[in-house]
Amino acid sequence: MKKISILILVFISYLSASAQYTKIINSKRPGFSESPYGVGTKIFQVEAGAFYQNTFNSDETFLTKKSFGGNLFFRYSEFLERLEVNLDIRYQKDERVFNNVFISNPYSVSGLSRLTLGAKYLVYNSVYADKSKEIRSWKKRTAFDWKRLIPSVGVYAGWNSNYISPQYKAEGMSLKGAVLLQNDINERFVILTNLIVDNILLDNLQYSYILTSTLAVTEKWSIFGEHQGIFNKVKSNEYQFGGGIAYLFTDDIQIDVAARSSLIKEVFSSYYIGLGGSWRMDRHEGKKKSTNTLEGTKEPFFKRIFKKKKGKKAKVKKVKVKKRRKNKKSKGPSFYKKKKKKKKRKK
Repeated sequence: MKKISILILVFISYLSASAQYTKIINSKRPGFSESPYGVGTKIFQVEAGAFYQNTFNSDETFLTKKSFGGNLFFRYSEFLERLEVNLDIRYQKDERVFNNVFISNPYSVSGLSRLTLGAKYLVYNSVYADKSKEIRSWKKRTAFDWKRLIPSVGVYAGWNSNYISPQYKAEGMSLKGAVLLQNDINERFVILTNLIVDNILLDNLQYSYILTSTLAVTEKWSIFGEHQGIFNKVKSNEYQFGGGIAYLFTDDIQIDVAARSSLIKEVFSSYYIGLGGSWRMDRHEGKKKSTNTLEGTKEPFFKRIFKKKKGKKAKVKKVKVKKRRKNKKSKGPSFYKKKKKKKKRKK
């Protein structure tokens, strides 16, 4: 029993040791893909946005649909750095028109169209060598690290609730699963790959993949490009391309804008525009203990060391001067006059 308890403690300490907390907010927006990393313990994060989408689908009797709405994505982590719990909510209003011979009058529906509760877990965290510390060889310092081709891996499991508005309800509740991959090609360029299975337990099973590349142009601005393929069991397949830009307003606030469109216009065509932002409440434990200059310390580590040494030397000198003054007072002026007379006699 003791051995088992020790193994459990080691396993828990390993999970808590692989920290995912970052000084700068880590947001899913503005793309549709998701990173394998969580927000970090004691972090509550809200990602919200508004969108407009225009869709034409010939599979649904030449249906044209204009959608307006908003998304809310809540993220939280409490006990484990590797584990995150999230809630995805969408409210929308649709204006629908059937462009066939029988029906042409438009009508509108609105309500809660999505309510998904999920959890994400980081299975493998890829670690790369810090080549900036290599001072002997410029070639080694600038060479590409092939370990960066090994991605960090996360898994996602979600439950699609059927507690939504009647006009958006499916046949019943369903499940969602995903494998989340991330490759940090360098400090500024990141590639995300998501492999998703949705509507599990329903007839309209859906498979999809998302490829997203993100580039940090400056410390505040970043751009991204995204491609998504959706394979439906009942409807025709969809292929969409998109892009966007994000601005880091503060370390805990990000604002963004994105757009995407479909290229298959014979069967399905759509375009999407989104605008939103992300905010987090940061109560992560131990964030003030970091000695990295990027984590909030005012001065570099070595500079602080040298300052302390200079201060010590100055104190020692002052002490010596004080001791000399005390000795002079104790011995008196007659003592020093005798010394001067002896020196003159030697000459």
